[in-house]
Amino acid sequence: MDHLDRILLSGIYNVRKGKTQLHKWAERLVVLCGTCLIVSSVKDCQTGKMHILPLVGGKVEEVKRRQYSLAFSSAGAQAQTYHVSFETLAEYQRWQRQASKVVSQRISTVDLSCYSLEEVPEHLFYSQDITYLNLRHNFMQLERPGGLDTLYKFSQLKGLNLSHNKLGFFPVLLCEISTLTELNLSCNGFHDLPSQIGNLLNLQTLCLDGNFLTTLPEELGNLQQLSSLGISFNNFSQVPEIYEKLTMLDKMVMAGNQLEVLNLGVLNRMSHIKYVDLRMNHLKTMVIENLEGNKYITHMDLRDNQLTDLDLSSLCSLEQLHCERNQLRELTLSGFSLRTLYANSNKLTAVNVYPVPSLLSSLELSRNLLECVPDWACEAKKIEILDMSYNLLTEVPMRILSSLSLRKLMVGHNRVQNLPVLVEHIPLEVLDVQHNSLTRLPDTLFSKALNLRYLNASANSLESLPSACAGEESLSALQLLYLTNNLLTDQCVPILVGHPHLRILHLANNQLQTFPASKLNKLEELEELNLSGNKLKTIPTTIANCKRLHTLVAHSNNISIFPEILQLPQIQFVDLSCNDLTEILIPEALPATLQDLDLTGNTNLVLEHKTLDTFSHITTLKIDQKPLPTTDSTITSTFWSHGLAEMAGQRNKLCVSALAVDNFAEGVGAVYGMFDGDRNEELPRLLQCTMADVLLEEVQQSTNDTVFMANTFLVSHRKLGMAGQKLGSSALLCYIRPDTADPTSSFSLTVANVGTCQAVLCRSGKPVPLSKVFSLEQDSEEAQRVKDQKAIITEDNKVNGVTCCTRMLGCTYLYPWILPKPHISSTPLTIQDELLILGNKALWEHLSYTEAVNAVRHVQDPLAAAKKLCTLAQSYGCQDNVGAMVVYLNIGEEGCTCEMNGLTLPGPGGFASTTIIKDPPKPTTPSSSSGIASEFSSEMSTSEVSSEVGSTASDEHNTVGLDAGLLPRPERRCSLHPTPTSGVFQRQPSCATFSSNQSDNGLDSDDDQPVEGVITNGSKVEVEVDIHCCRGRDLENSPTLRENSPTPCPEEHARGVFLGIRRQNSVNSGILLPVSKDKMELQKSPSTSCLYGKKLSNGSIVPLEDSLNLIEVATEAPKKKTGYFAAPTQLEPEDQFVVPRDLEEEVKEQMKHHQESRPEPEPSEEDRTELPEEFDTAL
Repeated sequence: MDHLDRILLSGIYNVRKGKTQLHKWAERLVVLCGTCLIVSSVKDCQTGKMHILPLVGGKVEEVKRRQYSLAFSSAGAQAQTYHVSFETLAEYQRWQRQASKVVSQRISTVDLSCYSLEEVPEHLFYSQDITYLNLRHNFMQLERPGGLDTLYKFSQLKGLNLSHNKLGFFPVLLCEISTLTELNLSCNGFHDLPSQIGNLLNLQTLCLDGNFLTTLPEELGNLQQLSSLGISFNNFSQVPEIYEKLTMLDKMVMAGNQLEVLNLGVLNRMSHIKYVDLRMNHLKTMVIENLEGNKYITHMDLRDNQLTDLDLSSLCSLEQLHCERNQLRELTLSGFSLRTLYANSNKLTAVNVYPVPSLLSSLELSRNLLECVPDWACEAKKIEILDMSYNLLTEVPMRILSSLSLRKLMVGHNRVQNLPVLVEHIPLEVLDVQHNSLTRLPDTLFSKALNLRYLNASANSLESLPSACAGEESLSALQLLYLTNNLLTDQCVPILVGHPHLRILHLANNQLQTFPASKLNKLEELEELNLSGNKLKTIPTTIANCKRLHTLVAHSNNISIFPEILQLPQIQFVDLSCNDLTEILIPEALPATLQDLDLTGNTNLVLEHKTLDTFSHITTLKIDQKPLPTTDSTITSTFWSHGLAEMAGQRNKLCVSALAVDNFAEGVGAVYGMFDGDRNEELPRLLQCTMADVLLEEVQQSTNDTVFMANTFLVSHRKLGMAGQKLGSSALLCYIRPDTADPTSSFSLTVANVGTCQAVLCRSGKPVPLSKVFSLEQDSEEAQRVKDQKAIITEDNKVNGVTCCTRMLGCTYLYPWILPKPHISSTPLTIQDELLILGNKALWEHLSYTEAVNAVRHVQDPLAAAKKLCTLAQSYGCQDNVGAMVVYLNIGEEGCTCEMNGLTLPGPGGFASTTIIKDPPKPTTPSSSSGIASEFSSEMSTSEVSSEVGSTASDEHNTVGLDAGLLPRPERRCSLHPTPTSGVFQRQPSCATFSSNQSDNGLDSDDDQPVEGVITNGSKVEVEVDIHCCRGRDLENSPTLRENSPTPCPEEHARGVFLGIRRQNSVNSGILLPVSKDKMELQKSPSTSCLYGKKLSNGSIVPLEDSLNLIEVATEAPKKKTGYFAAPTQLEPEDQFVVPRDLEEEVKEQMKHHQESRPEPEPSEEDRTELPEEFDTAL
C-alpha cells in the first residue's frame, strides 16, 4: 500500500461483501484512495491482493440494521457493494463525509504535465471516467507497468497530450484507442508515422508539430473526421498530397518547414482549404500552373520568407494577407475581397491592388521604400487604419487626411514638410506625424478633427501650434499630446488651454522659459506632465489644482524652488533631477501614493535628517551620495563617468536593472551592465547583484576576453538557480580595462550580451554598434537554429509562446532553444571615442543609433544625457519599461593622473613590452583545496620573514625596508601609464598576514602618525604593500640585501609579495603565509573583494565600499570549514614555521632548482642609482 500516494482514509474494520447476508462479516483493511475503495485482507495487504471498488457515480448509504455502518456501492449494471462497520461515531461520520465527496465527483480531466513521469500512476487506472489526459513535458516510456502501451485501458479516453516527451518514434499501441478525438504528439522526434494511424477513425485533431516528418502515410486519408492537422516545424519540402483527401480540413498549417516554391496550382486543387499558413519557410519563388483563379483561399500568411516579388491577383477571394519581413520589391493583389493587408519590413517600392478594395479596413506598409501613398488606398471608402511610417513620403494626400472613414493615420519617420489644410470635419482619432520636417500644423486641425484623441508631433521643427476651436466652451477631445523635441516657445502654452481634456502632455526639449500659472490652472484633468529639457526656473504653484496628476517629469531645467506637488492626492512619480534645487519645503504628511522621487543632479541641495526621515516611506528615493573620504576614485574619474535613468512607463513595476562600477578591480577598469526581465523583476535584480562578482573571479582566471566573458555569463546563468527555471532576462555587460595587447591604445572595451539589450559606442560623432540583438525577427541565423531544433514558434514570433529572444539568462526549461551563450566583441578605445550608450529593448525600438548619439553627445552631464534618452523614448511612443545608461569617455593623455603627487613620469624607455599569456599552463604548486601549505623554510621565524619582506621591497623599489619604520610614498599611476612590468611576468600578488605587538616594521605604536598606504579600522591596522616584478634586467641589478635578512626565495622574486599587517586587541596569533596565485594573467590584487554599485530597495545606486579582506587571497593555504585559515599561535619571535615531513624533500628540490635557474649577480652601485621608483596603481 506504500505506493498509493492519494490515500484519503484507511483503517481495519469489519467488512461484508454483497447486499445479501450470504457473506459473513470479516476483519479487513479498508482504504479510501483517490476515487476507489480498496478492500484487502490484513495478512495479504502487502502482497497486493485486494478488491477495488470504483466509487465515482456510485452510492454511499447508511446501514440501518447495524450501528455505525455504511454501504459502498459502485455504478453500473454490475455494481458491487461492500458493507463496512465502524467502531465509533466519529469514524463513521468522517468516512461518510469523505466518501460522499468522492461519489459525487466526476474526474474527466487529469493534468500531469511537467512531473518528470516515466509512467502513468497506477491509481489512475482505477478511474474509468477519464476523458482527457495531459502528459506533456515528461519522460514517458513504452514498456512499463504504467507506460504508454497500457493507455488503451482508459476506455473513455478522448483527448491525449504526449507532447515534449522525446519518444523518438510513434507508439503504435496508441492506434488501438479508438475513442480518441484529440491527439497531440508535438516535439517527440518522429521521423515517420505508422500506417496503423488510419485506425483512429474518430480522430478530429492531430498535432504533429516540431518533429522530423517528411511525408504522411496514405492511411491518414481514412480519417474523414479530421478537422485540424498540425505539421508545422517539420521537414516537408512540398505540400503533402494527403491534404486533397482530408476534406474536413479548412486550414493548411505548415509553418517552419522547408518549402522553397509556392505552387498556387496545388492550392487550387484543394477547394476545402481556406486558410494557408506558410510562415518561416524558405519560399523564394511562386509558380502559377494556369490562369484559373482560386475562389476558396481567404487568409494567407507568408511572413519571414525570402520572396522578392509576389503576385496573388489570382486569389480573388483573399481577405487577409501577412507578408512581413520578406524581401519584397513589388506586390500585386486582387481587391475584390481584400480587408486587411500587412506588408511591413520589406523593400516595397510599389503596391498594386486592382480593383479598388472597397472592403479594405486596415493597411500597414511601414518600414518600406514607398515614396507616396498608393492611389487605390486614397480611394478606399472603408479604410480605418493606415500605417505608412518609416518610408520616404514627402507629402500626405488630401484625400487621405480628409477621408470620412480613416480613424488612425501613422506617417511618422518620413520626409513630410507640411500637411494639407482641412476644410471639412473628419473622424480622425489618432494622428502620428513624428520625425518629419514639419514647421507648422494645419490651422484648422483642431477645429475640424474634433474626434482627435492622440497627436504625436515630436521630433519636428514646430515653432507654434494651431489654436483650438473658437468659442467659450472648447469641443476638443484631445487627451494625449506629444510635442517633445521641437522649437516651441512660451507662446504655445496659452493655446493648450483650448484642450481641457488633456491627460498626458509632453513638452520636453523645447525652448520654454516660463509656464504661466493661469494656464496650468485650467488643465484640471492632467495626469502626466513632462517639461524636462527646457529652461524653466519654476513650476507654477497652480499645479496644485491638477488633482489627477500622478507623474511630473521636469529634469534638466533651472528649477530652484521645489514645486508644490506634495499636496496632490494622486502623485506617484516625481523627477526633478539635474536642476538647481537648494532646499525642500515639505508638508507634515506626504501623500501615501508617492512611490518615486528623483532629486539626483542637484549639486546644491542639502537634505536634513528630518527631511530624509519624512521621505523614508517612499519606495524609490534617489539622491546624490556624498563620496566617502577613503574612496580613491580620483584616479579613474577623469577617464569615465556615467549616468543612469530608468522609467517604468505605463506599467506598475520596473523590470529593468543596471550595474555601474566606475572603479572596478582596484581602479584599473570599469564595468557597466543593463538587465531587462521583460515581465519579471526578480532576475534583473539578481543579475545586478551578482554579475560583477562573477566577472571579477573570471578575470582572475583568464585574460582572454572571449573566455572570461563567456564564463561570466554561464556562471551567472547557473547562479540564478530555481528563479531561472521559468524566468529569463536579457543581459548586457561592458568591461573597460587597460589594453595590454594594443600598444597604441590605453584601454579596451569588451562587450557581451544576450537578448535585446544593446550597447553603442560614439566614435568621432558616429554610432558604432557593439552588440547583437538575439530575437527571432532581427536575427535570421538564430531563427534558423531554433527551427532546426524543432521549437514551436507561435504567430506572435515567440519561442513556445514565451519570449521572442533566442538567447537569454534563465529560461532553462526552454533549452536548447534558449541559450545563455553571449555575443562578445572587443574594441580598443581611442581618443576619438566620446561616449558609450547602454539601453534595453524599448529604448532602441524608438530611437535609432544615430539619433541617440546626436541627442546626448553635446550634453555635459551623463545623468542628464541618460534622462534625455528615456524621455525621448517615452515621447516617441514607448509605454514599456525603458532604461538608458550613458558613459562619458575621456581617453587621452590629458586625462593622465600620474603626476598628481608631483612625481615624474618615466620616459619611453621606462616601459617594457608586455607578453600576454592567453592560456597559461596549470601551475605545479598545490592549490588551496589540496590542503598543502605554502612552501617556507623551516628555519624562518616571524621576525625574519618580516625583515625579509622589507628587504624584498627595498630590492625592487630602491627604498628603505619596512624594518626601518619608513614606508615609501606610493606613486599613483593611472591606467594610461601602468607600472612597468617584466617582459615575461605580469604582476602576481601574494599575501602575508601576521599580528604582533612588537614587530620590526616600525608600526608598533598606536601613537604613530598615519602613513599613506596604511588603513586603520578601529583596533586593527592594515598595511597594504604591493611589490611586483620588474624586468629581468632590473632583477639582476637589484641592490644587495641587508645583512640581517636571509636570502629571499627565488620564487618570491618572480611572484612578488603582498603584505597585510593587522594589529588586534585580542591575544597575539602570528600568521604569515605568503601565497602565490595560480594564474599568471591576474590583473587585480585579490585582497579586495568585488566592488560594484549596489542598488537599494528603493532603486538608488549607493557608493562603493572598500573591502579589507586580506585573508581570502591565500589560495594555497589550508582552509578551515569556516573559509578562513590561521597558522599556529606564535607568542615568541623564535617560533618557527614547520614544513610537513612529506614535503621537505619537495621543498628543497624546488628551492634548489630555482636557485640554479635564476642566479643573482652582485649589482653595481651605478645600477642601483638608475633604478626608478615603481609602484602599482592599486596603492
